[in-house]
Amino acid sequence: MVRAAVLLALLLASSCSSKPVPPPERDRTPAPVGVEPEPWSDEWLLREGLRFTADTRYRRAALERSLTNHDNVYSRVRLASYGHGTRGWDMLPVWTPRSRPVTADLAEQLQRGEMPEVARTHPPLWDGVEPTTMHGWVELGRRVFFEFPMRAEVFMEHGLTKPELAAAVGVERTAAGDVPGLVVFANVDGETRVGITCAICHSTVKNGVTVAGSARRRFDYGRLRLAYYADTGDRVDPALARRMAGWGPGRADVTEDDDEDPVTIPDLWGLRAQRWLTQAGTIRHDSPLALAIRQETQLTDSNHALIRPPRALAWALAMYVYSLSPPPSDAVPSALTSRGSAVFSDRCAGCHSNAAFGGRTIAASAIGTNPSLATGRGRGTGSYRVPPLVRVGEGAPYLHDGSVGSLDELLSAARLDPAYVKGHLGPGPIPGHRAGTDLAPADRAALIAYLGTL
Repeated sequence: MVRAAVLLALLLASSCSSKPVPPPERDRTPAPVGVEPEPWSDEWLLREGLRFTADTRYRRAALERSLTNHDNVYSRVRLASYGHGTRGWDMLPVWTPRSRPVTADLAEQLQRGEMPEVARTHPPLWDGVEPTTMHGWVELGRRVFFEFPMRAEVFMEHGLTKPELAAAVGVERTAAGDVPGLVVFANVDGETRVGITCAICHSTVKNGVTVAGSARRRFDYGRLRLAYYADTGDRVDPALARRMAGWGPGRADVTEDDDEDPVTIPDLWGLRAQRWLTQAGTIRHDSPLALAIRQETQLTDSNHALIRPPRALAWALAMYVYSLSPPPSDAVPSALTSRGSAVFSDRCAGCHSNAAFGGRTIAASAIGTNPSLATGRGRGTGSYRVPPLVRVGEGAPYLHDGSVGSLDELLSAARLDPAYVKGHLGPGPIPGHRAGTDLAPADRAALIAYLGTL
């Protein structure tokens, strides 16, 4: 608490924001002019962006409407802190960081244990001018995705001094040697630190090129943290160490409770079509404000609620995420995939029904998979979201907890057997999601081939 108070005092006295902290907002939403734009069109999104940045009551109503279960920890924190206008997170200092993406030369400095400089003259991430076009919002959001630090990350700072460890835990590099997802930035207390951004989990490097939106399934955050504790001798709670050791690549427990419910890192393809966000459907995505509030509160919470990002940056990040799409598929349609398409329509499309082949939420008891996330105190709703299937052929491991290692295994009744020993997370049955496990071998092969074309 003392350190938090000191950091907040330093921030209030500093000039780390690109403009002075504004007074409490006044509602200044423009009245609609002319014909009402089509929902989810670019014109409509631009108008909603004005309301998001300007109208406190509109944001608060969107928050309340979006939270599926008001009693879990995620919801209680936000309902208590967000959208009150003159108290809570609305009164936090607005922070626009001065950050530098970790390029090859900065990575070499960090490997030597040298902290690169972020000069006071280094420009902030944003100049304070709101875009007026969708292209402008998306481009600003791209910078937020890659350059806005979620928080200072001492574990990553330590990992960069050990190249073999960094490579082993999924710190990826482009052909030029740049490290997407990492920045060096001037922290709220003025100290220069290494930080992680959205891209550390939601981008990969393929053929030397960064692919934004692709889940970093090699990122082993638990192993990185454990290596830091082992190398420095800092104390870690044994129960926490045991839990982190069980996460493995592409999984982490990021919920706001002490329950054990690690989840897989998801791709971000087709998010605009999803009406539920997070694996447990914690957020009802009936408005772009739901995603923008998710982004704003995540950046605030991750930075220990000492600051909040400019709302324009939260909106820009949401617009950028909406714009993401996977690289073109090299899958070739065939008679087999045509047969698989028919199987999908008959057996899968009832649940995987939207434009990204995702869908509604379903009670965890009906799905039958590991219920710990759905029933947990952190983000539980009692349900799981039907996940999107865009690029599902490249999306292993499967299910919300990454317990299934392949599509063939997912559609095999063998994994339901109590004596099953081939599970991705160890021996034992992998229950639930029985859909497709009764398919004839030829239909199963056809369905898997078709799924590889999505």
